[in-house]
Amino acid sequence: MRNRPSLIVTATCATLLCGLVAACAPAKDPTPDGVWKPEGKATVNSVTGAEGIATKEDGALVHRGLGSIPLAVRKEGFEHVGDLDIAKGVTFDAYERKGAGKMFLVTTADGKRLEFRHALDRGEEFNNSFVTVSPDGQWIVAGEFGAQKRLQVFPAPVLNKSTSATANLPQAGQITLDREVDNVQGCDFFSAQRLVCTADQGDVLQLDLPRPLDGKRIDATVTHLFELPKVSKCSGTYEAEGIDYHAKDKTLRAGMLSPGLCKGATVVFSFTWQEK
Repeated sequence: MRNRPSLIVTATCATLLCGLVAACAPAKDPTPDGVWKPEGKATVNSVTGAEGIATKEDGALVHRGLGSIPLAVRKEGFEHVGDLDIAKGVTFDAYERKGAGKMFLVTTADGKRLEFRHALDRGEEFNNSFVTVSPDGQWIVAGEFGAQKRLQVFPAPVLNKSTSATANLPQAGQITLDREVDNVQGCDFFSAQRLVCTADQGDVLQLDLPRPLDGKRIDATVTHLFELPKVSKCSGTYEAEGIDYHAKDKTLRAGMLSPGLCKGATVVFSFTWQEK
C-alpha cells in the first residue's frame, strides 16, 4: 500500500458488451481464447487482506496484509509482504527489506517455514511485490515496483530441487515485457504460457509467453484486459493489489484497496473464464 505513479498502458484488447472482457492470445499460444465474466465481489479487512490473495486446492481463500507478517519475520526487518501464491500444497510469500534484498518465505504442507534469501544483483530494485509459481512448479516469478519492462524469474524454492535455504537464491533469466508498465502488484499463471496481473491504478493485464518458462530469458506480450470497478463511497486514489486464478473453478479474483477514509476495506472482485 504505497503512493506510486499512475499506470499508463495502451489497450490492445477491446471490452465486449454485457460485462464480458475480451482476452487475446498469440496465434501460436495453445491457451484458448475466452472472456472474463464478472461474478461478484466481497470485502475483506485491509490490515490482513490488502496485499494478496491465493486459493488452496480445496477452494479456501488465503489473504495477506501487513497484519499477516509473522512476528519473527517482522523482527528481521521485513515489514512488507506482497501477493502470495500456493502451489502443490506449498505457500509462497514475498518479502522485502530495503538494503537487505528479498526473501521468499515458504510454508510446506506440514507447516514448516523456510526462508530463501536473494541478494540484489546490480541494478535490481529491492521491492518484492508478488510471487507466483509456474504450473510445473519449477519456477517463481516476482516483480519490482516502478516503471519496469521486466519480471524476475527464480527457481521455485523447495519444489525445484536445485534450491537450498542455506544458499543465495539466484535469478534464472527474466521475462522481458514488450512495453513498460508501472507498479505491477500481483500476477498469477492462467496457463504455462499466460499470466494475468494487476497494476496500481486498477488495470488487469495479460502477459503471453512464446513458450513455458525454462530458466532462460523470455519475452512477453502485454495486453490490457480491463479495469477493476471503483465502487467505494469514498473519493481518492484507488490501488489494485493481489490477484489469483483458481484453475479448478476457472475463477479470477483481484483486490482493490479502497481510497481515503475507506482504505480499511479491500474489495475483492471475482470473474469466471468462459472459452469462446
